[in-house]
Amino acid sequence: MSSEPPPPPERAPRRKGRRRPDVRRGRRPRYATLGGRPHRDPGAAARERAARGAGVTDGSGDRVHPGLRLAAAYAWRLLAVGVAVYLAFTVLGRFQLVAVAVFLALVGTALLRPLADVLARRLPRPLAVALSVFGSLLVVLGLLALVGNAAAGEAGRLVGEFRGGIGRITRWLEGPPFRVRHRTLTELHERISSFVSTHRATLISRALSSAGRVVEALTAAVLALFCSLFFVHSGDGMWRWFREQLPEAARSPWDRAGRAAWSTFAGYTRGIILVAAANAALVGLALLLLRVPLALPLTLLVFFATFIPLIGSPIALAVATVVALAGRGPVIAAVVLVLIVVVGQIEGHVLHPLVMSWAVRLHPVVVAISVIAGGIVAGVVGAIVAVPMVSVAWSVTRALRTPSR
Repeated sequence: MSSEPPPPPERAPRRKGRRRPDVRRGRRPRYATLGGRPHRDPGAAARERAARGAGVTDGSGDRVHPGLRLAAAYAWRLLAVGVAVYLAFTVLGRFQLVAVAVFLALVGTALLRPLADVLARRLPRPLAVALSVFGSLLVVLGLLALVGNAAAGEAGRLVGEFRGGIGRITRWLEGPPFRVRHRTLTELHERISSFVSTHRATLISRALSSAGRVVEALTAAVLALFCSLFFVHSGDGMWRWFREQLPEAARSPWDRAGRAAWSTFAGYTRGIILVAAANAALVGLALLLLRVPLALPLTLLVFFATFIPLIGSPIALAVATVVALAGRGPVIAAVVLVLIVVVGQIEGHVLHPLVMSWAVRLHPVVVAISVIAGGIVAGVVGAIVAVPMVSVAWSVTRALRTPSR
C-alpha cells in the first residue's frame, strides 16, 4: 500500500479576454477586452431616470420642475408670436385703406371665381371675368338704389308715424306696470332737445368728417374692384409666380399653407353669405307680414350686420324693434323682439353648423373673443375680419403640422 498523496486535479486552461464579473457580489469588472462594449451599470440607469423625473438639469444640483420648464419653453414662443401679430396689426393700421381694399377683393374673388370659371367654358376668359365682376356690381348697385327709393318714399310717412309712436310710447310708460311720471318724461324730452341744439355744431362737423370717410370708402371700393379683376382672371398664375420666387425647400410648405388658407377663406366667405341671405330673408318676410315701416332697408341692414358674428344680427334686430315700437306700437315691437330670439337660435344652431362645416369650425368662445379683440383693435372692420383671420391661421397651422405625402 503506497503512502504517496493523490495528484491534484488538473485545472482548466485560462481563457484570454474579458474577465467574467462576479454576479453574486454585484461587483464591477476591472477590465474589458479592447474594442468591446463599454460597461453599463444597471443601477446608474435607474438613478439617471429618477434624477430626470425629479427635474435635475445639470450636475450643479439645480432642480427645475418639468411643468415649469415646459411653460417657459412655450412662454417665449407666445411672446414672439404676440410681437409678430402686434407688428402686423401696426403695419396694417398704417395702410388700413389698402388692407380693406385687398380684403374686399379677396371676398369678391371667393364669390365670383366659380361664376367666372363657368362662363369661361363658353366665352373667352377676359370676357367671362368682365361679365361676372361688372354684372354682379350692377346687381348690387341696383339693389342699393331700390332700397334708397323705398326709404325715401317712406320717409315722410315714417316721420309722422314716429311722432305718433313717441306719443304712444309716452302713454305706455305712464301706465302700468311702469307708471313713470309725466314730468319725468317731459324733462327727459327737454334735455334731449337742449343737447341737440347745444351740440349742433359738433354734429355738423362729425357729419362733414363722415363725408371724408365716404370718399375713403369709395377709394377702397374702386381699388378692390381693380384688384378683384386680376385676382379672378389670373389668381393662380400670381400664386405660382410668388411660389417660384421662394427657395426650393420652402416651396412645398408655402404651397400647402397657401392652398389651405384660400380654401378656408373661400369656404367661410361663401358660408357667411348664405347665412346672411337666410337671416335677411327670414327677417324681411316677418317685417313685411307685420307691416313694419322701412322693412326693405331693415332687411338689408340685417344682411350686412350678419357679417359680424354673434352681435351683428341682434343689433340690427334691435334697430328694427325700435322702428316697430315707434311705427306700430308696443305689441308689434314685442313680436319683433321675440323674432330676435328665434332668428338667433336658428342662426346659431341650424345655419352655422350646416353652412360653416365647409370651412374651419371654431368654438363659440374663440369666435366671441376674436370678434371683441378685433373690434378693440380696428373697430367694425376688425370685428368683421377677426373670425376669417383666425380661421385661416388655424387651417394653416393644421396644414403645416400634417406631413406632406
